Amino acid sequence: MTTTPEKQDTDLVSLTIDGIQVSVPKDTLVIRAAEQVGTQIPRFCDHPLLAPVGACRQCLVDIPDAGNGRGFPKPQASCTLPVAEGMVVNTQVTSEVADKAQQGIMEFLLVNHPLDCPVCDKGGECPLQNQAMSNGRGESRFEGVKRTFPKPINISAQVLLDRERCVLCARCTRFSEQIAGDPFIALVERGALQQVGIYEKEPFESYFSGNTIQICPVGALTSADYRFRSRPFDLVSSPSVAEHDACGSAIRVDHRRGKVMRRLAGNDPEVNEEWISDKDRFAFRYAQSADRITHPLVREDGQLRPASWPEAFAVAARGLQAAGGVGVLPGGRVTAEDAYAYSKFARVALRTNDVDFRARPLSTEEADFLAAEVVLGADVSYTDLEAAPTVVLAGLDPEDEAGMVFLRLRKASRGRLRTRVVALAPYASRGLRKMDADVVLTRPGDEAAALAGLLERAEHGIDKHAVVLVGERLAAVPGALSAAADLARKSGARLAWVPRRAGDRGAVETGCLPTLLPGGRPVSDPAARVDASTTWGVDSLPERVGRDADAIVAALRSGELGGLVIGGVDPDDTADPAATRGAVVAASFVVALDLRETEVTRAADVVFPVAAVSEKAGTFVNWEGRPRPFDPVLTGTNALPDLRVLSGIAEELGRPLGFRTVAEARKEMAEMGPWDGARASMVQVPAAPRRDGVQLATWKQMLDNGRMQDGEQHLRATARAAVVRVPESLAGQYGSTVTVTGDRGSVTLPVEVVPDQQIAPDTAWVPANSFGRGVLADLASPGSPVTLTGGTQ
Repeated sequence: MTTTPEKQDTDLVSLTIDGIQVSVPKDTLVIRAAEQVGTQIPRFCDHPLLAPVGACRQCLVDIPDAGNGRGFPKPQASCTLPVAEGMVVNTQVTSEVADKAQQGIMEFLLVNHPLDCPVCDKGGECPLQNQAMSNGRGESRFEGVKRTFPKPINISAQVLLDRERCVLCARCTRFSEQIAGDPFIALVERGALQQVGIYEKEPFESYFSGNTIQICPVGALTSADYRFRSRPFDLVSSPSVAEHDACGSAIRVDHRRGKVMRRLAGNDPEVNEEWISDKDRFAFRYAQSADRITHPLVREDGQLRPASWPEAFAVAARGLQAAGGVGVLPGGRVTAEDAYAYSKFARVALRTNDVDFRARPLSTEEADFLAAEVVLGADVSYTDLEAAPTVVLAGLDPEDEAGMVFLRLRKASRGRLRTRVVALAPYASRGLRKMDADVVLTRPGDEAAALAGLLERAEHGIDKHAVVLVGERLAAVPGALSAAADLARKSGARLAWVPRRAGDRGAVETGCLPTLLPGGRPVSDPAARVDASTTWGVDSLPERVGRDADAIVAALRSGELGGLVIGGVDPDDTADPAATRGAVVAASFVVALDLRETEVTRAADVVFPVAAVSEKAGTFVNWEGRPRPFDPVLTGTNALPDLRVLSGIAEELGRPLGFRTVAEARKEMAEMGPWDGARASMVQVPAAPRRDGVQLATWKQMLDNGRMQDGEQHLRATARAAVVRVPESLAGQYGSTVTVTGDRGSVTLPVEVVPDQQIAPDTAWVPANSFGRGVLADLASPGSPVTLTGGTQ
């Protein structure tokens, strides 16, 4: 709706700041209005994403009476005071009163603050240090003894607290309570004894605790990983994108002498605002591990030996030619450019559509869903989540699986619109409770029926203004994705897919599926094949729809396929880990592209070292479909991007890809563009019949045994414990531990009893990758029947 001039006038307030008249929206804080005229008022407690509190008093300004009753006899905190019509504000720039007040507050802050800047991690980038110089006195009148505390206090294994440095700004406590919903620290005592203490009501468990370190305006909160390791003036800072999930969070990478020292949240209001998860912040040392592959390897006389790049390309090409049919498994961690190279390599160099990025439980229904509903279809953004009156979550626990989606939904649920979050889940997890979600308790396998029933329940308010978010876990439930698409179609709600891995959405859009070519072109559509082959400069493309990942594994074991090109796939993540391991062994020739030594690389015939995210340029396409390009942070490594390796093999095969660099691949991707012809249709799959007995529910926790968290001992120590969650109605049958037995093995874990109203009946939940080799390898597939037996009493 267009705003009329009269409406604009009533929404704006005119005031004078340092002699400059300015008009700002009503309810704007004075400190924000001053920024619009170029005046930076010093502050510590103020943060634009946190509720104002007026704790530090450093932002005092003089507001004299201008004859309209808008004045105050004493200086006021500009971070808590809204503007008023006709108000006159004099900051430290023009007012001796304001300047003297700010200098006095700074003097009080420094009475007990230690002068340990040379050893403090914040030295060189400290707001207190800077503002003491710009808005403080030249010398101190204090001659007493500063207070001291034992230090540091381990708030967690990752976050350390030096209480004597704290200026009681309450940024950390407000972030914990308002943003993350994890009140693990609090201000205790009063007056001169006031300090930050550990929150007594709840144990410390937060996936976002590192943000408190970054927004702390002094060196009171520090990271156990980074403490005493470097100084800001020793570091080079480079912008980048986080690689651990599909959120596409902006980050800043600080590095020194070819090594990443720390990572910080970038400022991107449209995506992650100013926050990132602890995983994005601290899990980067996997690329520095001792088992990093540093040069190509080829198998000779049963052993892998070092080889030159040209020799490795030649051996790989000869082996794939001799292998007969070849399957391609790129995995979901690749950039969009690398995924495009895998897609083109399969079709042009190997002449096959047997390519699938999904290194996890999958289904044919999911491939149809991705082709029909995700590529060229979904248009939901982070902003839409905040604006929607209702958001439905199906097969998705955002706190564990998409941290920035969780923070946005929590913000929306507590915001002005009070967005209603409706979650289909086996139990009301901590993250769902922090969003005040309406949890529709759903046994594993019953998601399709639950989705179909949502429209019948008017209290959920699912209409054309709603958003439906589905996670990748629905792929393992027959009929669930069909039901989600049907719900969106009937209600008019918008539908979006939120995968776990950073490269999944880009892999879909670049055609790393057996049914899909780049840009959403269906393999089965002759016009789509002609369009793609024209861009690629080849006569034709393979017509037969390819095998999915499970079928590729089966074909390798049976001998229908002889060769395998595999990139960064962990067998324990796949639908049947034992079968995947068997396929790697059974293949007559295996080419592995990987960062570090794995059981796959040890069994491969040719191994290529590939560059880590920090060592190459690329693009991640996040769950919104938003491209998130980044440049290399580090240079000079011997590893190459996946696309350069694939282009080298293709040239030896006599079928070059036509590009060798990321820039060349991006140019070709832009030339191909999205498909504007007929789109693939989704075949409706019926729901599976309800099964009796106890069903297994599982998903990966954000912090677990993933290899990309290797080398992060402090981060790993903050992971949530592996437990079996069971309903209260079943708890009486067991002791303090429960043994869960599935068709692939058994695991014994501590039991956590959940009230019956917070967990679906006959359901046992365990974390997917927090013990042993994980649920898929050691227990059963998700949704399978399991038996529970009691442990110790």
